[in-house]
Amino acid sequence: MAIDPTLVIRGGTVVDGTGAAPFEADIAIAGDRIVAVESRIAARGTEEIDARGMVVAPGFVDIHTHYDGQVTWTGEVTPSSLHGVTTVVMGNCGVGFAPCRPAEHELLIKLMEGVEDIPEPVLTAGLPWNWESFGDYMNALAARRYDIDVATQLPHAALRVYVMGERGADREPATQADRAEMRRLAAEAMQAGALGFATSRTINHRASDGRHIPTLTAEEAELTEIALGLKDAGKGVMQVVSDLRDLEGEFAMLCRMVEASGRPLSVSLAQNDRSPQRWRKTLDLLERATARGLPIKAQVCGRPVGLLLGLELSRNPFVSHPTYKKFAHLPLAERVAAMRKPEIRAALLTEEPDASADMLARTTNYAKIFRLGDPPDYEQPPEQSLAGIAARTGRRPEEIAYDALLEREGRGQLYVPFLNYSDGDLEAARAMLTHRDTIPGLGDGGAHCGIICDASFTTHLLTHWARDRKRGPKLPLEWVVAAQARRTAAAVGLDDRGVLMPGWKADLNVIDFDRLTLRAPEVTYDLPTGGRRLMQRAEGYVAAVVSGAVTYRDGAATGTRPGRVVRGAQAASA
Repeated sequence: MAIDPTLVIRGGTVVDGTGAAPFEADIAIAGDRIVAVESRIAARGTEEIDARGMVVAPGFVDIHTHYDGQVTWTGEVTPSSLHGVTTVVMGNCGVGFAPCRPAEHELLIKLMEGVEDIPEPVLTAGLPWNWESFGDYMNALAARRYDIDVATQLPHAALRVYVMGERGADREPATQADRAEMRRLAAEAMQAGALGFATSRTINHRASDGRHIPTLTAEEAELTEIALGLKDAGKGVMQVVSDLRDLEGEFAMLCRMVEASGRPLSVSLAQNDRSPQRWRKTLDLLERATARGLPIKAQVCGRPVGLLLGLELSRNPFVSHPTYKKFAHLPLAERVAAMRKPEIRAALLTEEPDASADMLARTTNYAKIFRLGDPPDYEQPPEQSLAGIAARTGRRPEEIAYDALLEREGRGQLYVPFLNYSDGDLEAARAMLTHRDTIPGLGDGGAHCGIICDASFTTHLLTHWARDRKRGPKLPLEWVVAAQARRTAAAVGLDDRGVLMPGWKADLNVIDFDRLTLRAPEVTYDLPTGGRRLMQRAEGYVAAVVSGAVTYRDGAATGTRPGRVVRGAQAASA
């Protein structure tokens, strides 16, 4: 068959997303579709990429992000688009900005600020609010162009407040009329292009004014009615983050939601220090549910969820000390100058902090605090913790932390792995990641601007698990690629992407795998009003292709923005 390709990628080692062994081939693309994958393609492309010695993989599909605000003011979906991701799914954890009436703008901003650490001034200045209904929001996104594709879900918190007003915000039980209206609006959102529905049932999610997320105690009847809205529409997935305090009872409720609606569901799963074996019990329940034919997955991640501490960031080990509070408002350079004074150092290293037990556990438990390095090491042994270094050197861990924070003119950072690291290694993460009923997720791109930078999970899966790991077994490259391309796409109904075969969407990466390097997180001030966020880059992505167009070359944007809002599930490719 004669082809007239717009782009040909030649001689690469193709890791096609199916889990099959890598093979050498040319790939021809016409428009936004792959038209041929063959050992040798004679036709010349309008544009060509020499991929000899490179890995060619499908674009990654990140199903757990929070770019709901960012995509309304910019077309660059960074940092995710810097890490091989070609499609993101937003609206997770039940937070977002549609549907929403003008009187509710402030409430939803405070909720996003508190839950996802996106500053209020950034959201107030950046959000254009040119929507009310969820369909309006989809239309607003459709009018924009992006460096990758964006898909979104209906957030439960916004839906609840839209239907119930202050009663919803105050977590009052929904009436029968409330539930019926939520069901109607959920079906309407799916028809408008929502990929699914998301909710939160964790006490960790609070608005910036301290109030719990409106969905925390939503009753089963409310959740089921919304799930039935997806059934009415005949489409949509469900996403839940929950503490699962009553593990068996709440998991059974989730199963009943799936049984009633017939719609797929995913639930967040990680190892928690308070109950480090609980994840095993959760997987046991998941296995029983899937054995009954219920379409349920757990979203997991392949490294710790970790806090970053620094003088430029939201927290550091000295932020609650009385002396630090006296100059905490000063610009970074002035704070650094103050901390270099002997009398300030002496005070900060001796006085008692004024903080909650939880804050101290996260910021001063030096047995769980590490220097991250560049490239960062996310699986360091206990002896490399600040407490371990202190024991070897005879210094106090507080001194080591103090000096580390002052490095690079006050831009030094410390790392606190607070999920998936109870055992001091990533064996629990590996077990979760490789379980038959799990998929990679939880990167939270677009969120946690001053404390967490995990949107690089995709690159880390490649470098750490498929190439560099030293403290345990590695994973095959073809498995890693399939896990975060085809398997994540399939889990949310995006059946047109994640595989390099003729007929499939032309989203892919050309990767210098030997050179692929994850760089240390850094602070940038590129949000509206000069707002701060953590950014993490990578080296070794030679080219990124979205819908057949090259969007990045060697990590630099080409200015081409073929990305579009994805309206709902996508049909399987021929």
